[in-house]
Amino acid sequence: MLPTQPIWLAIDARQVGGIEVHITHLARDLLSRGLNPTIVLVSNHGMTPFIALLKQQGLPYRVCRNSRDFVQTLASQSGDVLVHTHGYKAGILGRLTAWCSGKSVVSTFHSGDEGQGLLKFYSWLDRVTARFATCIAVSEAIARRLPVPSTVISNFVPMPASPVAVQGNRIAFVGRLSAEKGPASFCQLAALCPDGEFHLYGAGPLQDTLWQQYGDRVQLHGFRQMANEWHHIDLLCITSRFEGLPLVALEAMAHGIPVCTFAVGGLVQLIDHKSNGWLVEPGHVQDMADLVNYWLRSDELVRGRMSQAARRTIARGYSVNHRVNDILALYPR
Repeated sequence: MLPTQPIWLAIDARQVGGIEVHITHLARDLLSRGLNPTIVLVSNHGMTPFIALLKQQGLPYRVCRNSRDFVQTLASQSGDVLVHTHGYKAGILGRLTAWCSGKSVVSTFHSGDEGQGLLKFYSWLDRVTARFATCIAVSEAIARRLPVPSTVISNFVPMPASPVAVQGNRIAFVGRLSAEKGPASFCQLAALCPDGEFHLYGAGPLQDTLWQQYGDRVQLHGFRQMANEWHHIDLLCITSRFEGLPLVALEAMAHGIPVCTFAVGGLVQLIDHKSNGWLVEPGHVQDMADLVNYWLRSDELVRGRMSQAARRTIARGYSVNHRVNDILALYPR
């Protein structure tokens, strides 16, 4: 039996990253089942890229003025509303408010990065308050960090009807241009792999520095809607220091694009080394360069086999329908 109550998918968001795309996939699937989800933004940051995406996709959403408004609005809702939080801010506020007002709350923990300074404190508080919710972790590594039992449900993506052609030499990084994502390590690959064409998709605090240091070797595209870009990419490299299970890896593989990644977070379970992609010891840029150069020299048969294996992995274990069924099993009726 499916839940009949209103479902709040709560998040504090400005840009469009993995968590935001995850929520749009979840909301669309819940709507297709005749359920009643609303994406609720904890604070009003104006006309952000995320709001633009919600408008473009026609998804129901609600914007609270600020954190206080979110808490007051949630507390005033009828008792049957179900809150499903994503991210530390929505998680902390949503769990405490739901607990105090007698509402059901589910929290998905996405991030494998504890952060620094104030962010580290919020990450700690996020974990401490996990006991007030039914918890979902997107990877085993994140589940182990939580102080309470959780259910591991990986991220998920829709399957494109057909793969992209991976016959060129276009190598991409897709993500926030910040230290924990390691974009400088990706840029260093350009000097070690002279036959590759390197593309950086994303925005963030390191954008200007990366442009100054590597702009002659790497093409910086800024933030893009990746649905329009995957056909320009032949290989995805992930150089993060920490990860949960990055949606960008699932999206690439669903399109038949192999992934070469540092062995962090849920990527260790996702990638079958030398079958659907490659795993590299974190921080070992030269080892990643060796694998990228191998791929650049590989023939159409090798690339086709890798592409098919990547798509097969997503179809069998990371499709929207299967994973949303797992989430619905945790929603109270």
